[in-house]
Amino acid sequence: MPELPEVEALAAYLRERAVGHTVERFEVSSFSALKTYDPPATAIAGLPITSAGRHGKFLDVGLGDEIHLVVHLARAGWLHYRDAFKSPAPLKPGSGPIAIRVRLDDGSGFDLTEAGTQKSLAAYLVRDPAEVPGVSRLGPDALAVSRDEFAERIKGRNGQVKGVLVDQEVLAGIGNAYSDEILHVAKMSPFALTGKLTDEQIDTLYAAMREVENDAVARSVGMKAAELKGEKRAGLRVHARTGLPCPVCGDTVREVSFADKSLQYCATCQTGGKPLADRRLSKLIR
Repeated sequence: MPELPEVEALAAYLRERAVGHTVERFEVSSFSALKTYDPPATAIAGLPITSAGRHGKFLDVGLGDEIHLVVHLARAGWLHYRDAFKSPAPLKPGSGPIAIRVRLDDGSGFDLTEAGTQKSLAAYLVRDPAEVPGVSRLGPDALAVSRDEFAERIKGRNGQVKGVLVDQEVLAGIGNAYSDEILHVAKMSPFALTGKLTDEQIDTLYAAMREVENDAVARSVGMKAAELKGEKRAGLRVHARTGLPCPVCGDTVREVSFADKSLQYCATCQTGGKPLADRRLSKLIR
């Protein structure tokens, strides 16, 4: 799933490549992907792209003075920028992985695509990004939150620290991959209870979050959209590295699997050498 660094990089790429160009056509292939009907999809033809930014993991493309295309790429969505399209013909409904195509006045544009059968990519045409339910519920951005507000929000939501970090109403932008990375840098168990964290542990967790997210943004911004996934994978220490050696201590990276996702961690670095039970209701192993 694209997280804060990748969405920030996509926004930066659109600011460099697409802002200032006019939308020639807005084509919808997957009608379930577009969640709004007012303003209609036809309303943005002829509008200039005026901005590109993000709200947590939501991409926000400004169109003219009043309309925003807000996109959540979900687990398997992505943005592919095309310098030129192979065919001028409009997309047909159900055109493979392509959900939405935005053609620009210079012949370039971008596709919003989604792999797999579970279609969760969501696009909204709105006059105010706050009209998007997921945006209106977001907590403070992980890159903007102060240490004191971070402490208040983390300790104010009692639960396992991994789950609290990825709760977008607590903090915006952190997902499954970078939460694993943050906890590894902080040398903290993913099952540590937020209500029991000391001030020193909060300081360590906050510093780890800033380090991991800022480093990932610095590596990602300036890259083409097609290169971002590879860059993300190359920069990960423990996430998606089950069975490989921890780059810090050399211990084997372990995994805890759930129904629809998993987490990775290093027992030596994070749990005192003790493995965590691989079941949903695991307790913190001290």
